[in-house]
Amino acid sequence: MYQVIATDLDGTLLNGDHQVDPFTVETVRRLEAQQLQFVIATGRHYRDVAGIRDLLGIRPYLITSNGARVHAPDDTMIYSDNLAPALVRRLVQPEVVGAHGRVIVNLFADNAWLIDRDAPELLRLHQDSGFAYSVIDMPQHDGSDIAKALYIGDPADLAQVAANLQQQFGDALYVTYSLPDCLEVMTSNVSKGRALKFVLDRLGVATSRCVAFGDNMNDIDLLETAGHPFMMNNANPDLIARLPHVPRIGNNFEAGVAHHLRKLFSLDDELAS
Repeated sequence: MYQVIATDLDGTLLNGDHQVDPFTVETVRRLEAQQLQFVIATGRHYRDVAGIRDLLGIRPYLITSNGARVHAPDDTMIYSDNLAPALVRRLVQPEVVGAHGRVIVNLFADNAWLIDRDAPELLRLHQDSGFAYSVIDMPQHDGSDIAKALYIGDPADLAQVAANLQQQFGDALYVTYSLPDCLEVMTSNVSKGRALKFVLDRLGVATSRCVAFGDNMNDIDLLETAGHPFMMNNANPDLIARLPHVPRIGNNFEAGVAHHLRKLFSLDDELAS
């Protein structure tokens, strides 16, 4: 039987406003009370996810920055893998980002979200946690203690950034999309799937006893690692094409994960509308 439930956040567990909803909260709390272990696996920053976790009211393992950080339920950091400082310094330069200035550059440090300009529209994605950025002079950052670089912009601009990254760094980086307008960069050793396997090994749980939910390209390794993967109906078409065998469930904006968990674990669905 299932022992571990791993889930992405945006486009998956969170609703269309990137927030938790009461039906999902009630569902995950009931399952944790039945000794199910949750794992949240996301590209978001640890401090951001900790705030969302507190609203959910559960004590999951937290896989953040797409696997570059793993925290135990007691908030102890049990795994980290940073980008090399010299590499980070190159990742923020115009020859990677583009000299046009349209792409927003972000760096995720241990305790901070760093950004190259004020972008208040991004804060709506973090309403539940209240996590906010600090604007810095990006080329002046020394590159130390960075888990992830994040580029936000028009998909056409990001496609050029991705091409620049491939040309300059090849397989030295793990480059993936979390949203069509969000391109994420970690060290090549990092992925949600590798981090999930690390957690499962720590728990002594086989992958065959793990359920996982995801919706985008940075969830590929997560879904391939779990013994019982499920894809959101609102998933990225490229993910659907990449993993056609993975069953699709409901939409994130209709609490699809919570409804499916209630089916898997035979919980009543009395809150369904």
